[in-house]
Amino acid sequence: SSATPFLLLAYLGPLIRNITPNGVTLADYVRQKMGRPMQLYVGVISLIYMFTFMFAEYIAIGRAVEFLSGIDFLIPIIYVAIVTTSYTVIGGLPVSIKTDRIQSFFIIWLIICIIVLIFNEGLGKTFDDAKAYTPEHLTYDEWHWEHGSISDYSTFEAGLALVLAITAAEMFSQGNWQRTWASKDTEALQKGALLASVLCFIAVLLFGFLGTVAAGRGALSDPSIAFFELIRNYSEPVLAMFLVLGVALVCSSIDTLQNAVVAVVSRDLADSKLDIIQAKYVVVATAPIAIFLAWFYADEALSVFRIFLIADLFAAATVLPIFLSLSDRVTANGGLVGAIFGLISVVIYGAYTSDLQTGIDYLTNPVNDYGLANLDVFLSALIGSALVTIIVSEIENSQS
Repeated sequence: SSATPFLLLAYLGPLIRNITPNGVTLADYVRQKMGRPMQLYVGVISLIYMFTFMFAEYIAIGRAVEFLSGIDFLIPIIYVAIVTTSYTVIGGLPVSIKTDRIQSFFIIWLIICIIVLIFNEGLGKTFDDAKAYTPEHLTYDEWHWEHGSISDYSTFEAGLALVLAITAAEMFSQGNWQRTWASKDTEALQKGALLASVLCFIAVLLFGFLGTVAAGRGALSDPSIAFFELIRNYSEPVLAMFLVLGVALVCSSIDTLQNAVVAVVSRDLADSKLDIIQAKYVVVATAPIAIFLAWFYADEALSVFRIFLIADLFAAATVLPIFLSLSDRVTANGGLVGAIFGLISVVIYGAYTSDLQTGIDYLTNPVNDYGLANLDVFLSALIGSALVTIIVSEIENSQS
């Protein structure tokens, strides 16, 4: 789910850039194809998703530094915010792209270090821990939980749901689309997107694998710092190196998100009516809002997960109508009605399988009985939106 958006970007990006050569965000293309109301709708979805991503990143680095050093988690968050906001205000997207190049070397180095870490722990022991269940048995209501094993496929559907959900949502991450229009040419865009896809796949696969290793050694009070739990007994220089790498990763994400949020606010929500000074004010304003949200949700990992899922669901209901509009047979009304019906499809699915209230609840909590992402809910949004987009468009085409 981290790699697939870049694969889509490699092939859809050039098409959309050719149709909207002066665009900055995906919503610029949406406005050209579907009008101003749909541009606003896409802008709001993008903003919710990216802000959640931003304060989740803050929580991650704050918790990591606090765990390894004892420093209050707000301090590293504030420092990261000051640094990224400063150079984003000064240089905007060009500086973000240049710093991303530097930070990419940190990411490659981190991947190498993780591989060395796995071998250093001993391959046999590491894989045994990955295949082991969490030693503690956790009880949640009437359900008896044994979780964390890489050999357990019982949550495969939830994993597939996340692939669909995150792929859809990442198509609304405007930092990717800014780079689509900023790229030198189609060849450069495709090379960059494919390389990003490969690196994301490797990095996230390694971290996910180490998550199962950590679970096999015992339940954690804060699973988000599972990686740092594994290295906590390493020497201080090694821990310091990993912290630097972690900060580089977060800075790379934060400056991209800040630029993207400003683009959405100035282009999509304000209809390109903000000048450069006002846009810089927006950059500065994003930091304290995200810091407050990070502080507010610091101990509510499930709440953050559900906010992500809500944004993912709205994205899933909207993504196919947008990309189907690459066809000249798809009309503006067809795309708009399809996106709305994608959400209605979720309610219909809930009402059919249980009752109307369940269907309505899925819109704000699209999970199954185990609290995991509900594959059927996301499939309902995707399939319903696509079918209605095509049907309404064909009806309008037949009448014209």
